[in-house]
Order: sequence, then structure tokens, then C-alpha cells
Amino acid sequence: MSGPVSSPQAQARRVSVATFIGSAVEWYDFFIYGTAAALVLNKVFFPEFDAAVGTILAFVTFAIGWLARPIGGLIAGHFGDRLGRKRMLVITMLVMGIATFAIGLLPTYGQIGVAASILLLLARIAQGLAVGGEYGGSVVMALETAPKGRRGLWASMPQAGIPAGLVLGTGAFFVVASLPQAAFLEWGWRVPFLLSAVLVGVGLFVRLRIEESRTFQQVAGSEDDPKRIPAVEVLRNYKGRIVLLMLAHIAPNSFFYLSATFIIAYATGTGSYTSQQALAAVAIAAALEIFTIPLFAALSDRVGRKPVYIGGLIGLAILAFPFFLLVNTGSFGLLVLALILVLSIAHAAVFGPQASFFSELFPTSVRYTGLSMGYQIAGALFGGPLPAIGTALVAVLAGAPWLFAGYLVLTALISIVGAAVLPQNRSDDVDALTKPSPGVSERAARLDKAARGIAG
Repeated sequence: MSGPVSSPQAQARRVSVATFIGSAVEWYDFFIYGTAAALVLNKVFFPEFDAAVGTILAFVTFAIGWLARPIGGLIAGHFGDRLGRKRMLVITMLVMGIATFAIGLLPTYGQIGVAASILLLLARIAQGLAVGGEYGGSVVMALETAPKGRRGLWASMPQAGIPAGLVLGTGAFFVVASLPQAAFLEWGWRVPFLLSAVLVGVGLFVRLRIEESRTFQQVAGSEDDPKRIPAVEVLRNYKGRIVLLMLAHIAPNSFFYLSATFIIAYATGTGSYTSQQALAAVAIAAALEIFTIPLFAALSDRVGRKPVYIGGLIGLAILAFPFFLLVNTGSFGLLVLALILVLSIAHAAVFGPQASFFSELFPTSVRYTGLSMGYQIAGALFGGPLPAIGTALVAVLAGAPWLFAGYLVLTALISIVGAAVLPQNRSDDVDALTKPSPGVSERAARLDKAARGIAG
């Protein structure tokens, strides 16, 4: 199904709305698992272990979903670069919806034993495959339909959908967490997963109405259309950029899951906050980030991607230790402030220009694959394991978070180096990105050569 042929401006608006809504829905599905892992999955699926070990095991299943994301990104990227972006966006949403709804129906450990944990793991893998294909497709679709000179802003719409999904997910758990403990453990935790069926229906409706990217259609069948496997073309010609993209993405990934998932378990584990307070603080900061992401993205259209991106990374490094100092006060207001500083401001400064910054590294013929490959591998290595790593590092110091804060500073420094070396494409027209390296300055070309050297 395809909507009627429309003007480029109308198509851009429609894609912007569709990618924002679709991204919010898919990430709602992905995030509610992280929230459930922090609050309930250890009790329902790993009750034979003590609280700390059970929480780590629940976060391990969370991380395994991330390990599936690069595979999903490669599969969706391959077909998205060969057959079109729109088809993959519809398929990934269907897979995500089915997997999330299935989690809401799973029997517990108390009902079928270890088989329940295995089924949970399989559903989580399916979620990872789906969201791994979702990100690259939605970002590339938005970028390729953006008006001239505004790629940063328009490509950020799927990015803004990510905290929107976080708001929806934490909001759903905020409501059910108010139930009596027995009811919450028995059936309340299932409600956010089952509600995803409605949201997926809305997401599919808007995605089926958009047209395929015109930029992709121009390349399909031309001399620039990849005749081999897109992943092979990416590794042959853009290996250096993939490595540097991964390095540049370590910190934003780590700090996001610090703010979205780990902090819920940490704040409630200290006994200073209730689960509803922790969820409310995350939701407030995430709701604000929906608006700050486009602001920083628009700024990147004016001053360039790298200055805004690196400025945000410096902010994250500076805030790592103060973040925990504020959280440890036990004040709800300071908890909210800590999350706003890290998530709504510093992280948004990185996340806003990220979509265009990373997507512009690759030509149209392999853009979906290249973006998905670098982004999802970095997430699998550093984003998914973050809650488990944080829990373990805090446990080493008997509840003190300073070792973990030092780890976060290190991720920020690594990302600053990666982002600084990455080339920046300043071409004003997305059509100039259809072939390898056009529109990139001589200095950027030299940086890309250095990137290939770093990657070996």
C-alpha cells in the first residue's frame, strides 16, 4: 500500500510524522522491557536468586536484545538498500509488535520453571532484531526526504521519537506500579506489554501511507546501485568510518541507558526513592528531551554537526560525577535536575545532530547498511550491557557509584576522539550524498584516510 504521489514538501512532512510516531512506538516496546527488568523481571522470571543477582540476570536478558540488534540492522539494511526503506520499516514494526505482545502473555517461572526464562529470552531477541532494523531505516528515510539545508533538523525526528517512547513506557509503568505489590507482580506488569498492540496498529497505519524515498528511487537501478552485498561494500570502502562511528557512539549510548534504565534500579535500590518517583523523574527528563533534540539538531544545520556533537560529549563527561552526587541526596527535585542536565541537555546536544552526522558518512546505495552496522554494533557492545555493568561496578564498592562514574567519563573521552576524527559532510543537498565522498572537503577526505588507517 502506498499513499498518493505528493509534493516533496508534503512527502517530507508526512515522513517526519511517520518516522517520529513509528520510532516512538518501536522504542516504547523496547524500553518497557528495560523498565520491567529494573522493577519486576527478577522477581517473576529469576526468583531463585537473591535480589542483586536476579537484577543482574534480568539486565543480562536486556543486553541480549542488544546483541541481536546488529543482526537485525544488517538484515534490514541489506534489503533496505536493495529493495527500499519503507518495506523494512513496516516489517520491523510488525516483528516488534508481535514480540512485545508475546512477553505480556508469557507464563512465569513459578508456572513453568526455567522454560519461562528461555521464552522471555527468545522474545527479547526478536525485539532486538526488530529495533536493530528500525533505527537505520527511519533515520535514513527522514534524511533523504528533508528540505535543503535542514537535514539535521528533519533527520532528528526519529531521534526525538526515542525519548517519546521512553515517556510512554515509563508512563505506562508509572500507572501499573501504583497497584498493590501482589497485583503488580501477578498481572499489572503485563499491561504495558499488551498495550503495545494498539500503538503498533497506529504506527503501521501512518507508515503504510508514506512513499518510498525519492533519493533511493533515483539510485535504485543506476550505476551507483550496489551490485554486491551492501555490507561488503561498506566494509571495503568505509571500514574506517564504521570504527570511528562506533567510538563516537559509545558515550551517548552509555549515558542514555544510565538515565533511562539503570537509574531506576539504582534510585529504588538505595531506598531513597519509590519506583514511582524514579519513573516520574525519568519521564519528565525524557519529555523535555523530545523538544531539545530538534533544537540542537537545528543548531547543527547552522554551525555544523561536529561542534554541537562534541560539545554535548564534553558536557556528559563533566556531569558524570555530579549526576550521582545529586541523585544520592535523596531529593526528588535534585533527581529530576540530575536527569535533565544529563538527558535533556547534554545527551540531547549529542543525539540531536547524531542522525544526520552519522547518515551523511555513507552514500545512498549503502546508507541504511552503513548506519545500522556502526550504530547497532556500538550499542550491542556498550549500550545494552550498561545496566548490568553499572550494577556490578556499584556492587564492587558496596553501593558507591564512583567507579561507575569513572567508567562513564572514560566512554565520553573515547567518543570525543572518535567524533573529532570523523569527517563532516557540509553539502547542502542530499542528492550530493548519493555517491561516495562527494561534497566532502579535502580536509575531511584526509580525516577519512586517517580513519581507515586507525581501522587497519
